[in-house]
Amino acid sequence: MGTRLTTPFTRESTAAEVIAGVDLTGKRAIVTGGASGIGVETARALARSGAEVTIAARNLEAAGKVAAEVGARAAHLDLADRASVAAFAADWQGPLHILVNNAGVMASPLTRTPEGWELQFGTNHLGHFRLTLGLHHALAAAGGARVVSVSSSAHLMSGVDFEDLHFERRPYDPWVAYGQSKTANILFAVEGARRWAADGIEVNALMPGGIRTGLQRHVESDPGFQEMVASSGMQWKTTEQGAATSVLLAGSPLVAGVSGRYFEDGNEALPNVPGERRAGVAPYALDAEAAKRLWDVSVALLNS
Repeated sequence: MGTRLTTPFTRESTAAEVIAGVDLTGKRAIVTGGASGIGVETARALARSGAEVTIAARNLEAAGKVAAEVGARAAHLDLADRASVAAFAADWQGPLHILVNNAGVMASPLTRTPEGWELQFGTNHLGHFRLTLGLHHALAAAGGARVVSVSSSAHLMSGVDFEDLHFERRPYDPWVAYGQSKTANILFAVEGARRWAADGIEVNALMPGGIRTGLQRHVESDPGFQEMVASSGMQWKTTEQGAATSVLLAGSPLVAGVSGRYFEDGNEALPNVPGERRAGVAPYALDAEAAKRLWDVSVALLNS
């Protein structure tokens, strides 16, 4: 793992605090899912620091309202729609300094994309994977870009099942599917960091923390979810606190030159302690061979 990177920040730190004093004037940023939840606060903090921010979201009306409020622009992006992702990437002109892959679907009922892909894997991983590949030229042109992959401690629920990515043979479990997609978000950072180092592109993943947002819409009335939260002792963060680690990785000089790592609460995560469901990073999420395999499989799926 190398030397663990730590900062002065904690789980209580806010997005505004981690970016205080940082000037992002001249930097161009995209925040997916920036119309709700921690995406709003991520976009707000980057814009306040001088960045030119684009909020990319499925609901363009909602994105437009948030963009007007925080001083950003809005653009349509549906990560589950390959044509939408391709169009967004093709429309982007000029360099891109910061890409925050923040949008996500959590613990949804079994749903499939038009390609037959399980929705959470298809959106959380494959949608962002295709978007980032489509914007690679813009990231490389920035001469020092950062890609931020918003994962979750839910990655501890499942690695990537390469034999049945889309639950075609195994019983569908919404949490296992979510966990698989969040592990994929970390593996993407591991392999992206390796592949794109020569392009000056840094890629890191993070756990934002537990935040009450629209992300929980599929599970907020689920007794199992409430029991899981209670038994884990999880303390909820505000959206401002939840956006802090994303903003740290997107803009802070404290993490300059760092790539291929997983952060939580403003610091690089420690290895997970087996049996602990809420903290740390699983070894399989940082496995270089699995990361390379996932990249190759993802390219094949997108080309199929």
